[in-house]
Amino acid sequence: MSPAYWEQWNPKVQEKIDRDIDKNRKADAIIKLPRVIPAGADIKIEQVTHDFVFGAHIFNFNQLGTPERNRKYKELYGSLFNSATVPFYWKKFEMQPGKPRFKGEIRDTEAYWNEVTQNGDPKKQPHWRRPATDPIVEFCESKGVRMLGHPLVWGIKSWHHPEWLFTRFCPEDEKEKIKRIGGAKNLHKLPVAEIEKMLPVYTSELNRHMERRIAEIAKYYGNRLQSWDVVNESVKDFKGTSVTGNAVCSSAYGVLLPGDYTHKAYAIADRVFPKSVLFNINETTTRSDERYLEQVMDLRKNGSRIDILGVQFHLFNPQHGLDIAEGKQLKSPKYPVWPDQIWTRMDTLSKADLPIHLSEITITAPGDDARGQEIQAIMARNLYRMWFSIKNMMGITWWNVVDGCGVRGEPTTTGLFTRDMQPKPSFHALNQLINHEWKTNMTIKNPGTGTAAFRGFKGKYKITWRDASGRDRTATFHLKTDGDSVTLE
Repeated sequence: MSPAYWEQWNPKVQEKIDRDIDKNRKADAIIKLPRVIPAGADIKIEQVTHDFVFGAHIFNFNQLGTPERNRKYKELYGSLFNSATVPFYWKKFEMQPGKPRFKGEIRDTEAYWNEVTQNGDPKKQPHWRRPATDPIVEFCESKGVRMLGHPLVWGIKSWHHPEWLFTRFCPEDEKEKIKRIGGAKNLHKLPVAEIEKMLPVYTSELNRHMERRIAEIAKYYGNRLQSWDVVNESVKDFKGTSVTGNAVCSSAYGVLLPGDYTHKAYAIADRVFPKSVLFNINETTTRSDERYLEQVMDLRKNGSRIDILGVQFHLFNPQHGLDIAEGKQLKSPKYPVWPDQIWTRMDTLSKADLPIHLSEITITAPGDDARGQEIQAIMARNLYRMWFSIKNMMGITWWNVVDGCGVRGEPTTTGLFTRDMQPKPSFHALNQLINHEWKTNMTIKNPGTGTAAFRGFKGKYKITWRDASGRDRTATFHLKTDGDSVTLE
């Protein structure tokens, strides 16, 4: 990295990050000791889990082409990552109406994908990056990994909105009306009231199927997934109010959606999911955080239960990585990559008074060589440290874990691992932070005063000591806030 880069990430900035990490991510703990533990005896403190979410999507479950690659991929969940984003994109989750892909089939097995990889291009398979969900949920449960379902509602046709909604559930007479006005391109020019009048059956079907989908998933999984992206990337359809009373929406995505679909989706989800399940809203990198903030506040004012504010950060362009390494300011305001820009953005988003989840993180290596990989690793380390230090931040989720496993049009060097699952410097950088620098493991001495204290990262702990008979004893303890205590018996 150039001197200009390090002028931005200078010692003064690093010191502030360290202070904020200590203030926002750690807490003071009190251990109440029995008299039988002699003064000066060792008490071992081991952090078992983080409260902070360190996640990744798990879209390539069993899809990497060999048992060894798949084994390495799965090992990351429960070691580096304590959270997995599980794919529920409607278009591939329910390829045929009424047939959701909960249960794994032959085409979801490791053997299937190994054969496809050996004899063809796995990306050409319709369910690439869209595995059946039951095998993933069961795997994550076995590893104690938190899960985020992504997403319940999204208007985009290319990745989420099923074609069969129109072909199967818009009646022929309504399709003829669309043809008579010159096709869908002219339909979207009409006022929504006129669209609703022209297409009453299809309008009703759009609303019915959105509600059916949410209710069906909620009934099937209940609280097995801890959190859901209820609505994804909806701010472009926000026109100043989330409640218009319209039955249909001519979306900026170029498709028809249920009217007030964002507000309706939260109302349906709140009715059908257990109250313990958390509801996220998720938004892509946007030029206007203020607009997103306005949308969220309006939704909440109108009764939508939103528990977590999701924000994406996709640094896709490899040239941006080279420019950052040179210390250049990026022309687009969408990418807050320097400390002052990040602090300003997070101050704005924190006005929502919600925990913030950096829900989709892409940091592209600007080259598939040693220099490109090192640039990616240095950017990742500094950005993760900065994000981890922010008070309202609750989690960070890396998107494509493996190179060459993104969607079409994305660069191939966005992973923490090469395509054959060899770790890159960016993996080692994050592993050093998550599993070493940000984990509290220590041995303290019994001071002989009846209590002992330590300051550690928030999370679950195992405490080990030796009793009067010489037997090792253990206790578990969850450190959440300053002053939390555990009594050793």
